[in-house]
Amino acid sequence: MSQEAAEEGRVRVVGTAHVSEESVREVEETIEAERPDVVAVELDEGRYQQLKGGEPDDIEPSDLLSGNTVFQFIAYWMLSYVQARLGEKFDVTPGADMLSAVETAEELGIDVALVDRDINETMRRFWSQMGLVEKLRMVGGLAFGIGDSRGVGLAGGTILGLVFGPLVAIFGGSVGIGLPVLSRVAGGAILGVAAAVAVWIASASMASTEDRLLAALGIGVAAGGIGGVGLGLAAPVTDLLGSFVVRVVGSMTLGVFGGLLVGGVLGQFAASFGYGDVEDVEELDMSEMTDTDVVSAMMEEFRQFSPGGAQALIDERDAFIAHKLIALRRTGADVVAVVGAGHREGIERYLDHPEELPPMESLTGTQSGRIPWAKVVGTGISVVVVGFFVLLALSSAGDRTLLRLFGAWFLVNGLFAAGLAKAAGARWSSSLVGGAVAWMTSINPFLAPGWFTGYMELQHDPVNISDIGTLNELLADEEKPIPDLLEEMFAVPLFRLIVVVAATNVGSIVASALFVAYLLPLFALDLGGAAGVTRLLFEGARNGWEILWSVLG
Repeated sequence: MSQEAAEEGRVRVVGTAHVSEESVREVEETIEAERPDVVAVELDEGRYQQLKGGEPDDIEPSDLLSGNTVFQFIAYWMLSYVQARLGEKFDVTPGADMLSAVETAEELGIDVALVDRDINETMRRFWSQMGLVEKLRMVGGLAFGIGDSRGVGLAGGTILGLVFGPLVAIFGGSVGIGLPVLSRVAGGAILGVAAAVAVWIASASMASTEDRLLAALGIGVAAGGIGGVGLGLAAPVTDLLGSFVVRVVGSMTLGVFGGLLVGGVLGQFAASFGYGDVEDVEELDMSEMTDTDVVSAMMEEFRQFSPGGAQALIDERDAFIAHKLIALRRTGADVVAVVGAGHREGIERYLDHPEELPPMESLTGTQSGRIPWAKVVGTGISVVVVGFFVLLALSSAGDRTLLRLFGAWFLVNGLFAAGLAKAAGARWSSSLVGGAVAWMTSINPFLAPGWFTGYMELQHDPVNISDIGTLNELLADEEKPIPDLLEEMFAVPLFRLIVVVAATNVGSIVASALFVAYLLPLFALDLGGAAGVTRLLFEGARNGWEILWSVLG
């Protein structure tokens, strides 16, 4: 450390393992031996109050309209769950090292400084800085239990399938996938789902949950593929459904199945070459957990899984904490800083070379430095949809056609968004609000109907961070039957909120895809097919230009 820094004050960094009993003792002994002016801890105000036994703050309903609040809670929940399970395994309360530092300082009359960035800010940046592949890997891990490249392939394949399905409905006839083929596929899907549900119910008292799930999936796929698609046993059912429903169900089934197949094959191919895999974490010796090399190795494993997430959770917080410690040092105070061992090396490097610190303002906010492609694409789609309506309005299509088109857009989005929200457990008032705004949010990439549904739900059931602890306790019971576990999880406001918001958004997304894939072609037929629609759009553009020219002239 430089002579100037030494004259200003001194900082000693103590690296701990947040679930280690050895860390608790080391913290106490270091503070008692050093007797510093300030004990700095890796906590923000919210986590400090929680450790001290205070009640965490509720989520304000207005916060849901700021963007990714639900996603941030999911990320925070995942991180909290991992730490809780480690603490349970080693019989130490997570955060015991920080609590010990605070209590020891208070007993000795030493000031306590909270030097970590607000956890909500960190979670916002964690989500915004994760790349698409990293998010797919997380989704793959949650949905399929596979967090490597195979999980990425399956998650990406599912999304690809949802996009591919409408294309099958529109262009399938030209390559031989007409209504007869889609009828068999739809029949297979219906028969397969019915068989899977029957097996699941019938085996309730005869097998474990995992065996029941495997049996239901296996028999469902076999029944759908052989009985429905191969033999056409579900033909009477599809005859009753009508051509529109058959086209929807059949094309979506083909799309998702094809996407999963392609994604699974590509993921397995990538996994066979070790691409995107994170090696298993070796069995940890608690006597070594406070050793910086061991904890840093764990940090590097996380960095391999999510480079963007690691930047927000590790690198940026190193710099943020170092900024705070340098400010304390400049006051002339002697400081003992208690931080996670994985942060120690980065913080000490900045303390020795403060000129390398990034500006404090770059460590807050949600700008990740990368182009927000999702919003760019979403904005483009919005412009296209709005432009389509505007050009038709300027053409000779007629008000009746426009009203029918807008009415269909409003109803399809509203029914799917509100219906799935209600199915997920939302109140009628919340479901109807989400459905009422779905038509508008579907063409606005910066809004989502689930935010409004969640806003209404939060008026009745407040959600706070303590719900995460409740969920962790429920998930720790590995012997609880899945139906019972889900019932208890739905009783937790946070979990129900996440499911309701997600279901509302999924409903709106599916409705938009169905509208573009199936309803627009039907309207196009009334307007003279593709050629007629094109003619009307050009006519609208010409009329719009003439109006604009006359105004400017």
